Amino acid sequence: MSFSIGIVGLPNIGKSTLFSALTRKKVDISAYPFCTIDPNVGIVQVPDKRLDTLAKLVKPEKKIPTIIEFIDIAGLVKGAHKGEGLGNQFLAHIREVDAILHLIRVFEDPNVAHPPGPIKPVHDIQIINLELILADLATLDKYLEKIKKKVKDDKKLAQTKEVLEKIKKVLEEGKPASKTELSKEEVDAILELSFLTLKPVLYVANVNDTQLDNPPSLPVSPVIPMSVKLEFELQDLPEKERKEYLSETGIEESYLDVLIRESYRLLDLITFYTCVDDKEARAWTLKRGLKVIEAAGLVHTDFAKNFKKAEVIPYSDFVKAGSEAKARELGLIKTEGKDYIVEDGDILKFKI
Repeated sequence: MSFSIGIVGLPNIGKSTLFSALTRKKVDISAYPFCTIDPNVGIVQVPDKRLDTLAKLVKPEKKIPTIIEFIDIAGLVKGAHKGEGLGNQFLAHIREVDAILHLIRVFEDPNVAHPPGPIKPVHDIQIINLELILADLATLDKYLEKIKKKVKDDKKLAQTKEVLEKIKKVLEEGKPASKTELSKEEVDAILELSFLTLKPVLYVANVNDTQLDNPPSLPVSPVIPMSVKLEFELQDLPEKERKEYLSETGIEESYLDVLIRESYRLLDLITFYTCVDDKEARAWTLKRGLKVIEAAGLVHTDFAKNFKKAEVIPYSDFVKAGSEAKARELGLIKTEGKDYIVEDGDILKFKI
């Protein structure tokens, strides 16, 4: 199960630099607009101290973390919804992701152009948000025009039309579709339209390293302040030196690790684990609220097809026991059927 986050924002705000820092993948970060046209895609490991602890206890041959996908999408500009600055192409890339990471330039640097003019973070946020809202309005109106002759004879389409009209009213007020009060059934009815402003958003304020202790306040939430340039430069250091630098500067952990974890939370994902004897300890990504039968299918299609039961032990209980054998002895391992809802941190063993 793969989930993706698209990095968006105006040109020359540090998107490709952030992407390089996240993925350690070298991309074109030249300081001029539209240097990125085709989106760069990178797979990023999710930092996971629980998996590290499990590996120390189980001592497997392999330790495999779960992942999340980041996509570096070229800069949007004012008028993107009308095709300005390759806007249609860029907006199409955003439609394909599960969530949006909106990067905002706060740092000043005369050597890096800022196409809109002076650095005004709030104004820049408004430009991007408005383009996404206008793009959604265009999608909505196009679909309403397409179905208007069929609505009278199709009850399902008529219900969808009602939902779209609710959303349209909110969009025309200059607000994102996410501000519309919708039931789960109403959201499901319009999922195929992939509205940009229904996607969850995480904001990152790209500051100078001198601003990290006192980042500017922005009228959006949640916001992670980060010196993207500093994080990028740190990736060239050996692991030990990087940790020493963070320790000396009073930073408890890399802001990149914070960003990756917050992106994971943004999508409402959980992690479960499998431990295969001494061969492998592995973390898996699952949407919160899904059943163990769906987790089984994620690990292997045969596990879901021939599912009989699952043995479940919470991470904390496993660590207290210190081993699977001790956990069994203490009666900490539960047996669950296919309707069991997987909890974050569960260690699962499937029986077929």
